[in-house]
Amino acid sequence: MAKKKEDFTLEEGFGKLDDILSVMENEKPSLEESFTLYKDGMEILSACKEKIDTVEHKVQELNEDNELIPFDTEE
Repeated sequence: MAKKKEDFTLEEGFGKLDDILSVMENEKPSLEESFTLYKDGMEILSACKEKIDTVEHKVQELNEDNELIPFDTEE
């Protein structure tokens, strides 16, 4: 059973995006194949963004009293 697009690490996702770019640049796919590759790439990119957002929300920092506080990106 193949992995879902969301079931990969960030590194694997970026590798898949590199592979898609390589095919589009070097193998001259048909227009239909290009649309499929583009769609797949956008889905992978979206999944990578979600993973990055999740990690960003989990990042914590220590305050002056050495207590963990959530990372706030709005500061």
